Amino acid sequence: MSVPFNAATHLLDRQLARGLADRPALIGPCSTLTYGELAARTAAASAGWRALGVRPEERVLIHAADTPETVVALLSLMRTGAVPVPVSTMSTPAELTALVADSRCRYVLAGPEFGHRVHAALRDGAAVPDLAGVVVLDDAPAQPPPAVLRIRWEHLMAAGEPAAPADRSADRTTEDSPALWLYTSGTTGTPKAAVHRHGSIRSVAEHYGQQVLGLRPEDRCYSVAKLFFAYGMGNSCFLPLAAGAAVVLDPAPPTPETVVRRLAEDAPTVFYGVPTSYAALLHAESVPDDAFRGVRVAVSAGEPLPPELQYRFRDRFGIDLVNAMGSTEALHVFLSNRPGDCRPGTLGTPVPGYDLRIEAPPGEPGVLKVRAPSAAAGYWCRTAATRQVFQGEWINTGDLFSQDADGHYVCHGRAGDMIKSGGIWVTPTEVENRLLEHPGVAAACVVAAPDADGLDRPVACVVTAPDTAPDTAPGTALDEAALIAFCRERLAAHKCPRRVLTFTSLPTTATGKVDRRRAGQEARARVGAPATPSGAGLR
Repeated sequence: MSVPFNAATHLLDRQLARGLADRPALIGPCSTLTYGELAARTAAASAGWRALGVRPEERVLIHAADTPETVVALLSLMRTGAVPVPVSTMSTPAELTALVADSRCRYVLAGPEFGHRVHAALRDGAAVPDLAGVVVLDDAPAQPPPAVLRIRWEHLMAAGEPAAPADRSADRTTEDSPALWLYTSGTTGTPKAAVHRHGSIRSVAEHYGQQVLGLRPEDRCYSVAKLFFAYGMGNSCFLPLAAGAAVVLDPAPPTPETVVRRLAEDAPTVFYGVPTSYAALLHAESVPDDAFRGVRVAVSAGEPLPPELQYRFRDRFGIDLVNAMGSTEALHVFLSNRPGDCRPGTLGTPVPGYDLRIEAPPGEPGVLKVRAPSAAAGYWCRTAATRQVFQGEWINTGDLFSQDADGHYVCHGRAGDMIKSGGIWVTPTEVENRLLEHPGVAAACVVAAPDADGLDRPVACVVTAPDTAPDTAPGTALDEAALIAFCRERLAAHKCPRRVLTFTSLPTTATGKVDRRRAGQEARARVGAPATPSGAGLR
């Protein structure tokens, strides 16, 4: 029998017992909730969900921006034993319909910014036969199909406020009970829902949040990655709340301007970003050089961090980026550099409690596997995919890694992203890192495209750095021959791109990572080759 445990009570009730009831827990642009207020609202909302008839292990899909109400919804559902399913706020109506149907959710929580999208997604009631109701925040304009309830969030809360203590209490969950589902970004096919346990939430908070980042109640945590993303969920909910720290939330899309506003107004001490966001900040002239003066730790994860970007960021803003790696399947970070000991070009060493192995001869790149206490139980209704990725105690990441002489892990990209050029394997990230050393390149993605003989060759998709000249804008064509020659100064001939294509911006996935599949499709179309996918792309 698994040990009784509820993640919501672990995150909140424990802080009340520590005397932190009056400390800020959630800081939004319009409101702040203390730990006492957050715990009270979470308990009331849990009674409200029960009043609606939501039962343990039933799913509630969440399509809402990062606000205090969204966090209350997440925690209250876990408190009742139900399963929140946060999904990308960039999903199309068709994608939302598919996710509602796949999850067989009983309710959808819709934010005001996405009401029309939810309305379009649920218009055909036959496509979502398990749906019982839609709960709307701030009277979001979402009209469900006939026979499906529409409930305002404040009415749900009002129903829970006078509830008896038994209706506000935590469900009889255990460490192994399902706590939430997180859908993968789906760049290699249809999205899959990783089923995560209540006990995993404590694992990531203790092993990474406490033992690596050293989070404490005095910290204020701000994440560019949003709550629907596994990385963002840990950054803006599990890790800081477990430490009694404050969370800075911003429902707005992350741009250099919005990020600088949060840095200036809310003074976060722990900053979580992705390489794409760090590159945008680095190339934005409006960002002051002292913008990160109050930040003690800046974490980078979600996609590979080029060493050149790490050097430039440190030189301009005076702070090292702590390069780390995690996955939706492991819930959060399992491999990381350490604050004060950052090795550019590496991902550091395993997070305490996690075991890693590389399936290759010593010194050669091989597929990385992870034994994680926070591993998902598997994918919902995806037996074949579950068996391929979750292999006994180990997660098959599908990423190629090696270790340097000091035991630090070096990523060579996804196994499916490798390009065979002239009969020799080429690692795209190695070529991308070289391209990013050129002052005229702000972003780069190397993909495979056939040459005139139909043979795959490396092709570089690049974005112009806006700070190379006052009148230079993203999309301005760079000197193709000069960039290829620049690569040849450091790289073997078979690794150098045969073509350089200039993009205004690189396509990204729903979680903000570079979408290699779409970049490859456009590159092949532009060079006149068939637009058929080759390789898996980033997750």
